[in-house]
Amino acid sequence: MHADIHHVLHATRAAELHTEAAKFASGAAEFQIPRMGLRSRIGWTLVEVGLRLTTRSTPSAAAFRTA
Repeated sequence: MHADIHHVLHATRAAELHTEAAKFASGAAEFQIPRMGLRSRIGWTLVEVGLRLTTRSTPSAAAFRTA
């Protein structure tokens, strides 16, 4: 990518971020945090379930009797 194009893209993105930060800092009602997508929510739910399963106390071997 040419340096001048890279600079223009960087300046444009920086201006967008400054505008978004100003809206957030001013407490503008129109500013909303984007909602997480369904895929992300399901993924984090699966991570949470996995963590709960691994931290759950498992019954000791002495609790099982075969005869």
